[in-house]
Amino acid sequence: MPDPKDALTLQLLEWISREPRTYAEVLDAWRTTCPRLSVWEDACLDGLIAYEPDGDRIVSVSAKGLALLDSRKQDGSKGA
Repeated sequence: MPDPKDALTLQLLEWISREPRTYAEVLDAWRTTCPRLSVWEDACLDGLIAYEPDGDRIVSVSAKGLALLDSRKQDGSKGA
């Protein structure tokens, strides 16, 4: 059975990849205080997210995150 958190991580990455998001916007939408549902924090720790340290702090999907999205899309197209 797939881990539901994996699906949420993919949803986070897809959401961020659609358009530029500010750090504040992403935290408002994705940060949680639930220790069992730390999608944003885990994605950052796993190197799937990149953001500018200064200014507007625009958040983006890292190269590693884009590779994960691409591999999941390819896996999905194999079953079609």
